[in-house]
Amino acid sequence: MGRGPSIEGRKNAEDAKRAKVFTKLIREITVATRAGVADPASNPRLRAAVDKALAANMPKDTIERAIKRGSGADGAGEEMRYEGYGPGGIALIVDCFTDNPVRTVADVRHALTKYGGNLGTSGSVAFQFTRCGELVFVTGGDAAKEEKVLEAALDAGADDVVNENGESTVLCAPENFETVQQALAAAGLESEHAGVSMRPNNRTAVSGEALEALHTLLEKLDALDDVSEVCHNALLPAESGE
Repeated sequence: MGRGPSIEGRKNAEDAKRAKVFTKLIREITVATRAGVADPASNPRLRAAVDKALAANMPKDTIERAIKRGSGADGAGEEMRYEGYGPGGIALIVDCFTDNPVRTVADVRHALTKYGGNLGTSGSVAFQFTRCGELVFVTGGDAAKEEKVLEAALDAGADDVVNENGESTVLCAPENFETVQQALAAAGLESEHAGVSMRPNNRTAVSGEALEALHTLLEKLDALDDVSEVCHNALLPAESGE
């Protein structure tokens, strides 16, 4: 009779998964620091990254080292953006932070090519996206909760609130992100996700084999150590209500 995974085996797997999450969060903090200043109070993007890291139980000294690295005081690296297409003609933006651009572009190109996509030139798909602040709140379709999010968001200067799939997504200009985030928190609303990213202007439906290949591609890209964020314009079945 076979035995299941040992306690040590499960712990090793959990540690590996945790290390992977930490690697992504460290890169996110580093990139956010480089994009602004090393003070979370004055850098909304960094503040959001630090909050996410603290929620994942990352040690404060690890966070401080990531900020130090991003400020240029420790280590080196640069932010890179790659654009291309995935299965079904889905537009992709892959943001990376790397100390070796040659390696990174090779890894990104390999993943795209292997799973039905291709790397494009700079600007080839960026026009299909708009950089904006996003705060996602789980409302479960509760009209009262949706109304509370809407009122607080609009009062804080948000541009729009989209209700779908049991979530209310607050959209705002990047420069207003911190103000809107603080106002919603003050209203007693806790976001499931918050940050500034590239949001697609329109979405393209994808299904069948193309959908399976896209899911695999997104997983492979996300697994690359140098990749900090992947944005796409796919309308996935769960989002379309199927």
